[in-house]
Amino acid sequence: MAAWKGIAWRKVQRHVFHLQKRISQATQCGQVRTVRKLQNLLVKSWYARLLAVRRISQDNRGKHTAGIDGVKSLTPAQRWRLAMTIRLGGQATPLRRTWIAKRGSAEGKRPLGIPTQRDRAQQTLVRQALEPAWEARLSPHTYGFRPGRSCWDAIEAIFHAIKFRPQWALKVDRAKCFDRICHEALLAKFQASAAMRRQIKAWLKAGIMVDHQLFPTLAGTPQGGSISPLLALLALDGMDEAVRQVYPRARVIAYADDAVVLHEDRQVLEHIRQLLRTWLAKIGLGLNEAKSHLSHTLEGDQPGFDFLGFHIRPYRVGKYQSGKAPKGRRLGYKTLIKPAKANIQEPLSELGQIIKRGKARSQGELIRQLNPKIRGWANYYRTSASKAVYPRLDDLLWQKLRAWSHRRHSRKSIGWVMKRYWHRLDTRLAFATSPTSPDAVHLHTHHEVAITRHVKVTGNRSPSDGDWVYWSTRQGRPPGVSPSLAKLLKGQHGRCRYCGLFFQHDDRIEVDHLNGDRRDSRSANLQALHGHCHDAKTREQGDHLPPGMRDKHRNTEERCETKASCTVLEQW
Repeated sequence: MAAWKGIAWRKVQRHVFHLQKRISQATQCGQVRTVRKLQNLLVKSWYARLLAVRRISQDNRGKHTAGIDGVKSLTPAQRWRLAMTIRLGGQATPLRRTWIAKRGSAEGKRPLGIPTQRDRAQQTLVRQALEPAWEARLSPHTYGFRPGRSCWDAIEAIFHAIKFRPQWALKVDRAKCFDRICHEALLAKFQASAAMRRQIKAWLKAGIMVDHQLFPTLAGTPQGGSISPLLALLALDGMDEAVRQVYPRARVIAYADDAVVLHEDRQVLEHIRQLLRTWLAKIGLGLNEAKSHLSHTLEGDQPGFDFLGFHIRPYRVGKYQSGKAPKGRRLGYKTLIKPAKANIQEPLSELGQIIKRGKARSQGELIRQLNPKIRGWANYYRTSASKAVYPRLDDLLWQKLRAWSHRRHSRKSIGWVMKRYWHRLDTRLAFATSPTSPDAVHLHTHHEVAITRHVKVTGNRSPSDGDWVYWSTRQGRPPGVSPSLAKLLKGQHGRCRYCGLFFQHDDRIEVDHLNGDRRDSRSANLQALHGHCHDAKTREQGDHLPPGMRDKHRNTEERCETKASCTVLEQW
């Protein structure tokens, strides 16, 4: 335990990143042999193994999900032993099958394969070696499953492609993409050492364990492991090149298994659709004809198209509202990105279900369940033209809450109910608990979230290129980052105040209270830390407290050595 806590993580991260940067630079220069040597060096590196174990046991949000062995978490001593013993031996254990909800689908659920802790560490180790090389050669308009890129970058790329000229758009959706990828076609794309290829093949062929029965995996990539997104990305790589070799003016913008192809000629897109069917068939995939369709961005009965929950369309307007070409010419239309109609009804229905199930809950409990849903949805669409949508959603939500409160006190007047459940907050009336309550809480609204324009990632930039100034300034810009956290990141110049390192794309960032009082949320009392740094700081803070108060400040993530660290599932 002492050995794990005494690791100089600052030195570990710097060493691993230095190797990843060299891999990225060698790939850009076309030095294939150098790339292979550096990848093998990184996989065998002691520091890389330490970092891989820490990511799967401390940083990953799904770290307590068990595989078929039932191991949910690791003690510091077990982490140290795992780091010493992980090797690429070309073997893998079967995955545990579980099901998660699939949003916006009639199927209801999607399968998820959970690997064991050892396999997760091996997958993270291989990913650390493969990702910098592939990031240097992927298309700049591929945004899904890539570090430092998001769905908002894909939406901005489409916006910049159509804002000056209307075009035809072919929306492409691959049918059951992750379940049908051909293993042979995927392995043929890998440019790695023989040991890595054998290990990846073992993960693909590991099989699925369901109700004590082992089922073989003949196709597809397992969804649930740390290397799964990279495998899916590599399987779909090359679609952009296949289209642009035939039609150089076509623009392909892809995010995961969805893509949009833009061109001025409808006949060209019809031929591209046939071209994509042929290309996808080579890797075992096909087009989802029900979700793939062709439309014009400005003309037709239903102009525009939906992509990643947004509706993208140029609107005809007068000359005073018209967009302008680079030389000042008025276009006669203005391109706007709005939330799709189906995606507006979905959160409203979900909030209504929470209110309906909360008939017996207290007002504070109901507010604590509604707030994350409201803030999450509003933050996702804060880069679009949502100024008219947010107040409308707030009004409909207010009507549901008024009905909820009146149902609880059906014999009271509306005025009495309003005074009980609505209180003055600054200059507005808010659905909130009593201000004198020690646990006072109020309902957040959609229109509180400010509309901000997202800045698209430049070209084919990657976090492995070493430009920390660029990536640290982007850390606080994504819409998913709250304004308070963005302010902290700006004040700290993108660095963690505990270890001094820059925050990376996949780091878990947490807000820490300097004096330990979570009710004191003044800016001077807050700082942004890595998740593991927050755990270490809390543990050190608890060690200096009197014995009777240490339990309140004990690190909840670290498990006691004397306590069993293996929780076996009921069916095992």
